[in-house]
Amino acid sequence: MQVTFYFRDEDMYLVRMLDELAKRQRRSRSAVLLSILEEYFQRGKRLGEILVDIGGATPEDIEQGLKIQRKMGGRPLGEILVEKGIVSSEDVEHALTIQSRVRALKQ
Repeated sequence: MQVTFYFRDEDMYLVRMLDELAKRQRRSRSAVLLSILEEYFQRGKRLGEILVDIGGATPEDIEQGLKIQRKMGGRPLGEILVEKGIVSSEDVEHALTIQSRVRALKQ
């Protein structure tokens, strides 16, 4: 997928900062930009919220999983959702990866 960003001359300093960060991290400009957006939008979110954001579950699915979790004494939500067939293990892994990347950026 291709995305185009338009910016004004006075925003050029941000593009330079992005390019410097990409060079330091040895990543593409787009990869760095996506990681910044991911950190911004996913900061502080719990697993269920991220699953909803990535389209792996609905809010109702998450609520159902949380009810089961409360009854079962705190088993991991992702484990419950996969076991019940509510979400795929791939979606849980993806959401956990996002969550761990965002936490790593905070440190």
